[in-house]
Amino acid sequence: MSTFNINLYETIYSLSDALDLVGVVQIHHGKRVAFMAAECGKQLGWGQTQLDNLFQAAILHDCGVSNTAVHKKLAQFEWEQEQEHCKIGAELLKTSPPLVHLEKLVLHHHTHWSKLEKLDLPLETKLSANCIYMADRVDILSLGCLAKETNILISCDEIKQKIFDKKGDWFHPQLVDAFLEVSESEAFWFSLEREHVSGYVSTWVSHNATKNIPFAELKSIVEIFSHIVDAKSTFTQEHSVGVSKLSRYIGNLFDLSEHRCDMLELAGLLHDIGKLRVPDEILEKNAKLSKEEYLSIQRHSFDTFNIIKNIKGLEEVAQWASHHHERLDGSGYPYRHDKTTLSLEARIIAIADVFQALAQKRPYRDALAPEQISTILREEVEAGKLDSAVFNKVENNLLTCWRTALLLD
Repeated sequence: MSTFNINLYETIYSLSDALDLVGVVQIHHGKRVAFMAAECGKQLGWGQTQLDNLFQAAILHDCGVSNTAVHKKLAQFEWEQEQEHCKIGAELLKTSPPLVHLEKLVLHHHTHWSKLEKLDLPLETKLSANCIYMADRVDILSLGCLAKETNILISCDEIKQKIFDKKGDWFHPQLVDAFLEVSESEAFWFSLEREHVSGYVSTWVSHNATKNIPFAELKSIVEIFSHIVDAKSTFTQEHSVGVSKLSRYIGNLFDLSEHRCDMLELAGLLHDIGKLRVPDEILEKNAKLSKEEYLSIQRHSFDTFNIIKNIKGLEEVAQWASHHHERLDGSGYPYRHDKTTLSLEARIIAIADVFQALAQKRPYRDALAPEQISTILREEVEAGKLDSAVFNKVENNLLTCWRTALLLD
């Protein structure tokens, strides 16, 4: 079985950047929550294992959210439907062996302590989940204050009072006391600024060593993020999975090694991760996009690269994934690469992406039949945009490619 030599914490940290894109205005929300939760845990003398689990769960706590409309609702201090994204996130984590132990923390990160304390769960789990909830609400209050003031210190007393008012009901009394103690210093509030949070998280990442991780385990983590992307629109469900499966199938037709095919599958799963920045209404629009809307779409490949590039061991995956809209004649985006610089793997993913998208129904058209897809791809090849060798493999195995792209096999 193929393995990847990576730092698991680094992978989680880097991919969590995608979650920040959903809210756009709340960049580094998960990382700020992780910082505050960890500071409270340290204040209470929690052990390193509990702190590590707390930190991971806090960074990933909003993995059940891909819709910007939902994200805006969560920016309210109170919202009665806030539990739904907790359930979605927990279900996603259950599918990944390296992350399944975080499931209950994410499931209950919006559960009031008055209800949570009665559940049949280990006390450590309940306290950690409630700590994330409290830190999450502190960050929401902080962002609301920063929207009105330029200096967070002007509003920190107001924030602390609102958290104190929920003591014993929403939050465990000891957690509230710990928060009030660590937040006494001005440095705590200044540390919420982007550059300081990034440094704090980087230190945490360095605590975990690089090691060989089986492809299946790494894939299970990556699939969580591909699901988040595909769930953003009802028209793109299973798009990333379809692209990954088709890319791997084509890679096998070229007799690429098992490891290269594994990498192709990961690149296919992650190729659209930057699309989380794109507003929902653009992805759901059933008419021609305006120039401004199209330019917004064009950015997603660049964001994809910036998210994946920092995972040591996946550098090539980052390149292939971010090149899926590049074209051989240099007319693609966002880098304007051409046939002199595009790898075979990037060319495979480019065709797999077009093929799968055409095979799916979109707001502006119905799903196309295999022969229609082949005709469109051939036109792109003849125009010098898509690779002829990759297209020939697809055309000679058209029905299998179509079934693979739609996950029918």
